[in-house]
Amino acid sequence: MERRHANELPLDTPADALVCETILTQGPILRGEVSRQTGLSSAAVTRATRTLLEAGYVIELGPTGPRAGSGRPASLLDVRADREFFAGVTVATEELIGVVIDLKAGVQIARHRPLSSRGVASVVSEIADLVAELKREFPRSSGSMNRLGVTVSGDVDRSLGVAQYSPFLQWRNVPLAHLLESETGLITVLENNVRGLTIGEQWFGAGVGVSSFALVTIGAGIGSGLVVNGSVLTGAHGVAGEIGHISIDPLGPQCRCGCRGCVEAIASDQAIIDQIRSKTGIAGLTGPDAIALAKSGDPAARSVFSRAGRAIGLALAALANLIGPERIVISGEGLAALDLFETEVRQSFAAQAFATAEQCEIVIRPLSFEHWARGAAIVAIHDLITPETKNRRTI
Repeated sequence: MERRHANELPLDTPADALVCETILTQGPILRGEVSRQTGLSSAAVTRATRTLLEAGYVIELGPTGPRAGSGRPASLLDVRADREFFAGVTVATEELIGVVIDLKAGVQIARHRPLSSRGVASVVSEIADLVAELKREFPRSSGSMNRLGVTVSGDVDRSLGVAQYSPFLQWRNVPLAHLLESETGLITVLENNVRGLTIGEQWFGAGVGVSSFALVTIGAGIGSGLVVNGSVLTGAHGVAGEIGHISIDPLGPQCRCGCRGCVEAIASDQAIIDQIRSKTGIAGLTGPDAIALAKSGDPAARSVFSRAGRAIGLALAALANLIGPERIVISGEGLAALDLFETEVRQSFAAQAFATAEQCEIVIRPLSFEHWARGAAIVAIHDLITPETKNRRTI
């Protein structure tokens, strides 16, 4: 079945989309600055801007003063935030998190709902119920809401809207976007959860204005999203950025992927808990218990966190050596224990990064779970604007 989505924005060329994206992420901004940042001619920027103004997606703000060389006042361009709204849902470990955002990614509503089952039919039904709740609570006086972004863990083919493989959900080849479109009536785009968060940071977070960066998430798993020269990398098989499955110790612990010594098998939340349980003999140890034990000075617990920090630092260095990002942003629920291993992360990164790769900026950015849902909704904005979505493959 062909998935054709009507695009309300009349963006007929990549240049049009680039102008729209620049105003969206950099606005308020002068036309001349749009031209400078995009490398497009003034005529191309003016043409695209006129279309966006007529469609009501862009507005002109008041004059900012004389324009160089002409004496005429220059107006700033900005996106009209309330022109359209977007729903976003992320499937977390034990719950669904949903938000509604405006066109500038401002969160209007946020809701949580327990995930009762991982079966496809159940998840589809529960997401549809959550979206219905968001729609009911969304002010009817506000602009339209026609699009839904959904993120899940695992291998996702965004162009098909298919969750090809999700170990957490135990899914293979699930056409989730199509199923949700049928249930919700909303244009639906599906993306991997870390890539969704990365797109959110690229357009509205720590990646704004940076052409190449990596977002690394630590917690239940270790993952990363990669942006190189302004493009989010997916790889030929959709699994680019799986730094959690870089093996740094062939004799290390068994990973859930079947290999040994993966970063995730050493530094994920559960891996840390398992190692401390083994070293201390405390069978019922929880994550908060592990952190408290290490902070109390227990040498066994502290050694596990130190090892985790070194593993993460080596993974970050591998990223820096391979793609040379300007910035690496670290986030995820694992930051709750950051003070126990940040020194080791930075030391092992500095030791392993090759030459000038060591100059890569490492930024710590705590993000709530609602940011993951916001990232899903931002993917829906991305889907509206980027021209790649105009020619979808078929399923």
